[in-house]
Amino acid sequence: MIFSLHTYAGLSDKQLYDYLLTSNVRPCSTTINTPRYVQSRHRALYAIVSTKEFCNMNDTSESKTLHRAIIVVAMGFLALALVYSARAALGLAMPIWESELGWSRGYVSNVAAVALLIMAIASPISGFILDRKGLRFTLLLGLIAVFTSCVVISMANSAWVLLIGFGVIGGVGFGIIATHVVASAVARAYPKNVGFASGIATSGSSAGQFLIVPLIAFIFASFSWRWGFVGIAAGIACLIPFVWWVPRDKPIKAPKKASSVNDTTDLKSSIKKLFSTPVFHLLFWSYLICGYTTTGVIETHLMPFASFCGFKPIPSAAAYGLLSAVNLLGMIGIGWLTDKMNRPLLLGCIYIIRGLTFWILLNVGTSYETLLLFAVIFGVVDYSTVPVTASLVASHIGLKVMGLTMGLLSAGHSIGAAIAASLGGYFFDKDATYDLIWMSSIALAIIAGVLAFLIKETPSAVPKVPTFSTSS
Repeated sequence: MIFSLHTYAGLSDKQLYDYLLTSNVRPCSTTINTPRYVQSRHRALYAIVSTKEFCNMNDTSESKTLHRAIIVVAMGFLALALVYSARAALGLAMPIWESELGWSRGYVSNVAAVALLIMAIASPISGFILDRKGLRFTLLLGLIAVFTSCVVISMANSAWVLLIGFGVIGGVGFGIIATHVVASAVARAYPKNVGFASGIATSGSSAGQFLIVPLIAFIFASFSWRWGFVGIAAGIACLIPFVWWVPRDKPIKAPKKASSVNDTTDLKSSIKKLFSTPVFHLLFWSYLICGYTTTGVIETHLMPFASFCGFKPIPSAAAYGLLSAVNLLGMIGIGWLTDKMNRPLLLGCIYIIRGLTFWILLNVGTSYETLLLFAVIFGVVDYSTVPVTASLVASHIGLKVMGLTMGLLSAGHSIGAAIAASLGGYFFDKDATYDLIWMSSIALAIIAGVLAFLIKETPSAVPKVPTFSTSS
């Protein structure tokens, strides 16, 4: 690795020294490539960073960084596991509510759409909160909201209570405890391998559905749907005390002169600069389609579709659990590939393969084996866009505003999902078929793949470390 000071020539000696202490760069074991005009100025610093003592300090810093990253990854994994299971429970309960309470699939789909629109609003706000308050505060806020949502749903006897419980309160919680928050926190905690680390952390969104959703289906079938939501609330209540294990973030201060999105601390200015960045638009619109083809279509309608095909709740949940299990491995594998290959090419291929899998759903009929085939293939590419997108945001836009950027992308994701959730219910109530929503997903996923191919891979996949200032 070549450590060049061209980028940091404008920093003061103290700023450069602090950067070397807090980064993963180890000048004592690498070649320092120095421009002539700064050699004399930083000669004393070179002497310091080349000493054995500095290397030992850096070893300690790396050990602390790894320990911090493990905690962040573990807590993010567990939080996503529970919250995404709560989201998936809506699709599992939809046929039960239709027969027991008379709530149509169209109405419940619209409740899901409301939740997704609330998530679209909450996502950038939660990203901004993460950038300012850290992961501990953000997780605590979101878990309390989802806990409250599950309790309210468990007591629902009328349609408007479901709307308030899942659509509004749940929407806020789901917008806070989401992959963009966890991926952003992991990227800052462990910037060395953003793809792999964020892939492990965000795979909790699939792991929980693999392990917890079948359990929820069993409770629904053996006891009551109300006890299912009570069980989710209990799980979240048990997790909340462990949030205090998450280490406090050390906010990175911006320099006095802001010259990029990564240097901007004002929310309005950050959003303005982001929307003037071409790569942000390519990521935003492809991620909006990602929401349409995953959360909106599959998370909301796959289990109701399985019920429509004649499969009972437990086999339907088992198929969904298989999808989630494969996706868990897929996210970790794709995360590993993210650090190894051309990321826009990888992202584009994920979208196109995802689109083609919807042809399988068009031909499920009454064949449970065909449904399982879809679950396996789609599972590989379901949430696998998250680690790739997170890595591209870190390298192309920067860590300083990564929470806000991923939040805005997630807002687009939620908007796309809301459209798909509502359209799926509308098409089914109108034509008693899901064919139109599957066909639209094929076309849109291919468009998302093309948008991803238009992103240029940077020479280095190492995330940009934001410029910061220290108090004198």
